[in-house]
Amino acid sequence: MKTEDLISTLAANVPPVPRHSLSRRLVAGVMLGGVVTLLAVGSLLGFRPDLWLAMHGAMFWIKWLYTGSLALCASLATARLARPDTGMTGWLWLAGLPVLGLVAISVQELASVPSSQWLAMWLGASWRVCSTNVFLLSVPIFGGLLWSFRRLAPTRLRLAGATAGLTAGAWGATLYCLHCPEVSAIFVLTWYSLGIALAALTGAMLGPKLLRW
Repeated sequence: MKTEDLISTLAANVPPVPRHSLSRRLVAGVMLGGVVTLLAVGSLLGFRPDLWLAMHGAMFWIKWLYTGSLALCASLATARLARPDTGMTGWLWLAGLPVLGLVAISVQELASVPSSQWLAMWLGASWRVCSTNVFLLSVPIFGGLLWSFRRLAPTRLRLAGATAGLTAGAWGATLYCLHCPEVSAIFVLTWYSLGIALAALTGAMLGPKLLRW
């Protein structure tokens, strides 16, 4: 039997895949994990008591814009890598834009205060736990993405794992904003990014083992 005939025979009775099924499954995985993460923020860490007041300040939305834009770019890259191809991951490069934007804000912020205040702005009051919290809050979302990948077909397993970890870390950081009282851009750039990077690194390490099909 020729290869073309074999492929035609194997594909003859395969039902068509519904349009946007991949996107819906990834969104479902993120939402399932996100609900668990949100419950963890509310029950274990607690929402910041001045949340409503904080939402009237610029830094709250800068944090959300930073983590949310990273999460969106990483999610789109993950959706691309969930397919059995080796296409370019342009969304990962685009994720560099919010990082550069926050770098610019951090430089402007530091330039507006005396250098004696820089260390306090960088460390804040929670630098010891921030990155760990972001990483731990990413775990349920990463678990949801693993559930999503059970019916998907990635071929670049390490990179797919890294983008899934990046997605989980960024969404976890976005929900962590509901608890975190820090208002310094340099704090967010350092400690939030570190937690997100740890989630991406963990995903890259686990991808070849957990995403194999």
